[in-house]
Amino acid sequence: MYDHDGAPLRTGRAAVNGTSLHYRTAGSGPAVVLLHGVPKTGYHWRHLVPKLTPHHTVVVPDLRGLGDSARPADGYDSATMSDDVAELMARLGHETYAVTGEDWGAVIGYQLAARHRDRVTSLVFAEALFPGFGFEDHTALTPENVSGMHLWHLGFYFTPDVPEMLISGHERELITYMIKSERSHPDTASSDAVEEYVRCYSMPGGIRAMLAVYRAMLTDAEQNREAARKKLDIPVLALGGSAFVGERAAEQARLVADDVTGHVFDAGHDLAEEVPDEMAAVVLPFLAAHP
Repeated sequence: MYDHDGAPLRTGRAAVNGTSLHYRTAGSGPAVVLLHGVPKTGYHWRHLVPKLTPHHTVVVPDLRGLGDSARPADGYDSATMSDDVAELMARLGHETYAVTGEDWGAVIGYQLAARHRDRVTSLVFAEALFPGFGFEDHTALTPENVSGMHLWHLGFYFTPDVPEMLISGHERELITYMIKSERSHPDTASSDAVEEYVRCYSMPGGIRAMLAVYRAMLTDAEQNREAARKKLDIPVLALGGSAFVGERAAEQARLVADDVTGHVFDAGHDLAEEVPDEMAAVVLPFLAAHP
């Protein structure tokens, strides 16, 4: 991963919140932390990073249990994972910062903003639904879901032991399918990204940690409903892909925040890999307006 000058990002590890996070950082200016989803790693942001680094200090962690971060036995609920990131940013000397998250990283980003309101200046909430506010509805086998957004894998991942048995030895097949099937532009699933994701999720504990994120959904639902009792007062930019979450991203964000702007791209689920230029054209002015 490279910055706008073509220089590799600096990498490091930080002991935070009882675990260890791998991170990359580059750039100068107001800080922004980028939180990836599943089954991805911080590498997901490789196209967006060089567009941000001329204007921002960018921090790209691999979330707890994912990428090259440590894989502890527990702590995969969104609140705990958000506290990991808050402690990382404090260790790196960033007192305040913007948060950009996608997929599970957006849910974790929301918890970060809700739990550390004196630290987070703005939130970009991309391609996500909240457990506790309708995410679970898309697991059901209904005509509407089958013809639209059927999140069949949520129930599968939540089942004890069976996913581990079936996925073991087939990490490449699963990750390639999930990455490509959720995009409008599957050709953007570049071989280097697929290889990186497969490498990380094939390591010892990789699939266990991935499943643990999903298996914390019911806890996440309780956390989200509790946090939403006091809406965010920071600006939120909610981004969707027309072929996946779409306008529902903004609808969800308005349940937890008062100041929400929405934007929908001609894309599927992975905006920063499918339409990075278009995403940057929306995100950069938003961040500049809310330093």
